[in-house]
Amino acid sequence: MTTQAPQRVAGQAAKPSRIAVWVLAARTRTLPLSLSPVLVGAAIAATGPNPVHWVPVLVAALASALIQIGANLYNDAADSRRGADGAARVGPPRVTALGLIDGERVAAAAFACFGAAALAGLYLVLVGGWPILALGLASLVCGWGYSGGPAPIAYTPYGEVFVLLFFGIFAVTGTSWLAAQTVGAASLLAGAALGLFAAAVLLVNNHRDRVEDTRAGRRTLAILIGAERARWLYAALILTPFLLLWPIALALPGQRVWPALTALPFALIVIARLWREPPGRGLNAVLALTAQVQSVYALLLAVGLFA
Repeated sequence: MTTQAPQRVAGQAAKPSRIAVWVLAARTRTLPLSLSPVLVGAAIAATGPNPVHWVPVLVAALASALIQIGANLYNDAADSRRGADGAARVGPPRVTALGLIDGERVAAAAFACFGAAALAGLYLVLVGGWPILALGLASLVCGWGYSGGPAPIAYTPYGEVFVLLFFGIFAVTGTSWLAAQTVGAASLLAGAALGLFAAAVLLVNNHRDRVEDTRAGRRTLAILIGAERARWLYAALILTPFLLLWPIALALPGQRVWPALTALPFALIVIARLWREPPGRGLNAVLALTAQVQSVYALLLAVGLFA
């Protein structure tokens, strides 16, 4: 999920390469969170009677990745500017706070990603019409507003709702519409399933950072409900997608959705690990594993539908 901090050699910090620093800032290992819904949306579209148009699907994947990278970069710069990433940070290192890249350069790179995504979106609007225009504009605004603006989403209890919508329901249904001009119950349900996984990833992140976030003035959901309730909510978020396989199967009669169920043992192992792991750096591995559960679930679901 996240690249490791620069290693120390002979008591000194090894200087990372420029590319490695930008990869760290972009958090490229989190990209499956934005790419998995595109894969599943295309797979669901392929089960319908309309032919699938693959060029819009590929462009949608590119735009989704650019928006996520842009949001990650802006989050890095904005949190440092607000003083939210101090020496006590237990999450993955932030390049702006570490002084590896100037915050203005990181913010400029973020807006460059948003601009490139907007250009890709122009083509998608030509294909998908006003629904894609509305979805694209909302994605760009919220990608910036997650950490920017007067009331950043990341500082509120609504972050999990944001990722449920944009990394789940909107991403899957938008892809299905672009691929075959169709949106049905299956794409809504599958979008909810993937969005719940994404919300679980964010919940782990915020559970890990409760102490530091409280000092920074954040009021995340993990802070409001406390550590024990956060663990129970995490379990619900990561198990519900498997329950949703039943209504997805009903919405897609004759299609193979059950291969995704084989990811359940992996999910149970990760839940158990979260319960054992105290708040701290150990939760970074739980966060990464949660994203991997989503990737496995999405890949198996898509393989079953394409088969």
